[in-house]
Amino acid sequence: MIVLKATQDKVLAVLQSVSGIVERRHTLPILANVLIRKTGNALQLTTSDLEIQIRTTAELGGDTGDFTTTVGARKLIDILKTMPGDQTVSLENNQSKLILKGGKSRFTLQTLPAEDFPLVQEAANFGPAFSVPQKTLKTLLSQVSFAMAVQDIRYYLNGILFVAEGKKLTLVATDGHRLAFSSADLEVEVPKQEVILPRKTVLELQRLLSDADGAIEMQFAGNQAKFSFGGMEFVTKLVEGKFPDYNRVIPRNHHNIITLGRAPLLASLQRTAIMTSEKFKGVRLNIEPGSLRVASNNAEQEEAQDELDIDYGGDNIEIGFNVTYLLDVLANMGQDMVKLELADGNSSVVFGIPDNPHFKYVVMPMRI
Repeated sequence: MIVLKATQDKVLAVLQSVSGIVERRHTLPILANVLIRKTGNALQLTTSDLEIQIRTTAELGGDTGDFTTTVGARKLIDILKTMPGDQTVSLENNQSKLILKGGKSRFTLQTLPAEDFPLVQEAANFGPAFSVPQKTLKTLLSQVSFAMAVQDIRYYLNGILFVAEGKKLTLVATDGHRLAFSSADLEVEVPKQEVILPRKTVLELQRLLSDADGAIEMQFAGNQAKFSFGGMEFVTKLVEGKFPDYNRVIPRNHHNIITLGRAPLLASLQRTAIMTSEKFKGVRLNIEPGSLRVASNNAEQEEAQDELDIDYGGDNIEIGFNVTYLLDVLANMGQDMVKLELADGNSSVVFGIPDNPHFKYVVMPMRI
């Protein structure tokens, strides 16, 4: 049976859309495979790592009929990548093997039985579905994902908090030193639901979401989340645990406010960051009416100083930061202007977008 017959670019795109979660080495060898299920003309591809499952359905030619097997996902992708994009490729079933043909090339691939593939058991009690445009969720994720912790023992920080309530979807990430908050309006009213999506799920969603028009539908259960978009279905386990109360972390009444260009501030910090030491990424900000000075030094007694003219008439403040935390937020904001809200040299600072209450980034100062 010819399982599929289409151009290389079509086959590769469908395979790559589900294969981001596949790890080459796994304690269960079958998890390195993609589950291929042909029903009539429709071809369904499924991958899993036991915590996340991604499924997509496509029509890629071949014979009509029912057939199912599993084959090494990465190997198939690696072979396809070596072929021209407009070349027709076919995948044929031959006993317990699959034969991939393209031009004068022929590859025989070993398979494993489909019935051994461990599908994720979907929760029975998903909450109400709601949807947002794909590009809205992609923007929200990019505005907060950099603040997620990486392998923190407080496992609930290694992900993003999703809160759907009323007509609002809020995403929050923190690693204990900084916190990013972003929200968007929903078209429908939903009952309050709070879940923590794991880091791997967040990175995979960012890879898959597109800027094109089209919505993503979400449903949350006690221990699972389900996303449907662009012909794909994405089911993931959730992180259990209590996320910190982000409302208590975001300061409300800082009275010193500076609005300045994002690009000049980013460039100034990038320059002064060169003179910070590898271990100690500290920069000092001296803020006074009319000027913002950025300074750094290192163990070799080298120094950097930079100055920006600002429209500011508030208090004189000297405050230190880990420069990486400032570079992260400025690099991930697309706006021309950035707003800084400060109280004094010992309190956290709020980065925001002028006239936009939907985004806030709180960063703790560091002693220098």
